[in-house]
Amino acid sequence: MKRKPLIAENHLEISNIEGYFVRTVTKFGNSAKIDCPKEYLGRTVYIVVV
Repeated sequence: MKRKPLIAENHLEISNIEGYFVRTVTKFGNSAKIDCPKEYLGRTVYIVVV
């Protein structure tokens, strides 16, 4: 997997979203997963649906 740089921000504004989820990054499970490096396992993420 290609590594993309993480851009550190403390404020984000997004318009016209359909919704969002707050989840914890896990290795396995029944739900859909996002591509992210292993170093973020166990961290809380916001998944924005545009």
